[in-house]
Amino acid sequence: CITSRAAAVVRAHGLEVFSNPSTANITQGFYSAIIERSNILGRIRGDVAILEMDEGHAAEILTDVKARQVTVLNVLADQLDRFIEPSVVAQKLATAAKSATNAVVMNADDQNLVRLFDAEQANLAEVSWFGVSAEVMQASKNGQGIAQTYLPGLDRPLSAATVDSLSGRTATVAMPDAAGTVQLPNRGLHFAVDAIAALESARRFFDHDFDFELSVATLNALPPVFARGELVVVNGNPIEFVLVQNPASFQLNLDNLPPDLDRVMVAIGRDVHDPSWLWTVDFSNLKHVDVVSGFNAAEMALRLHYSNVPVEVLDDNLAKAFDQFMSLEEPKIGHRTVIFSADSMRRMRRQLGFTDPEDVDR
Repeated sequence: CITSRAAAVVRAHGLEVFSNPSTANITQGFYSAIIERSNILGRIRGDVAILEMDEGHAAEILTDVKARQVTVLNVLADQLDRFIEPSVVAQKLATAAKSATNAVVMNADDQNLVRLFDAEQANLAEVSWFGVSAEVMQASKNGQGIAQTYLPGLDRPLSAATVDSLSGRTATVAMPDAAGTVQLPNRGLHFAVDAIAALESARRFFDHDFDFELSVATLNALPPVFARGELVVVNGNPIEFVLVQNPASFQLNLDNLPPDLDRVMVAIGRDVHDPSWLWTVDFSNLKHVDVVSGFNAAEMALRLHYSNVPVEVLDDNLAKAFDQFMSLEEPKIGHRTVIFSADSMRRMRRQLGFTDPEDVDR
């Protein structure tokens, strides 16, 4: 979300942006995006490149491509089968941050990043911080889902850009000499953090040429990034797609679901290599699930069973399961909701024919 939003704000200021909108954020995907967008001579049109980079590949890419500015969002307990523990992620992000030549933009509420700054400040370009107010943080059941350090806390840095309040999909934000209201693509503090990070990233990039009102208007006009609170229409029926990729994103998205959803499907695919992390998620906000599917359907159904969440249908065949879900009566409250991991998301979107590049190139 932050990459697409930062790119949109920079475009609104009149620059041509090269980006990787399909979230091809590993080394192979990064170079594939270059090949796709370059001409026969290998040249890419654009005034600036704004790239989303996987923490495991950013350091490798940045040995060949020097970054003018690096934005670090947070450190989560993410893909433990791949990164082992959050400290490994923090180390990789530190390598990426140290490659920036002009500026580093970081989350003041993440003690992992505050410690990174404390240890590496002599090796970092000028740092600015974004974050959320104490009142907003306290009102969020699970905060931003940031991985704990289990060490004595360091003083929180002063934020240049702050989320001052949050209600549903509306956040008020404050920046130097400016304040305004941002309409978020979906419910939840994590979407507000994406917005303030995008704004601060653009402000640091443009410096005195940054137009706050233009930037906020641009964010307010953007649709959700595909599968992240995206509302699609299938056979005349509106369906909300909710992508979950790790314990934190699963938890924060569950926390912000509307109460008493009538029609819910959960599909957990092959990308969840170690489904034991499902047991770290609190599912109390779900009252029932109509259909569970995906490669890890049985593991997901077992976890829901032990959370006393009734499951009506279990079918690991995603296509059949989705057809069953769509055959159910229309919800009495709201619309149908599909919660899925990235593998199931891609398979389902392909099955439904949502393959137009405009679905991701916003």
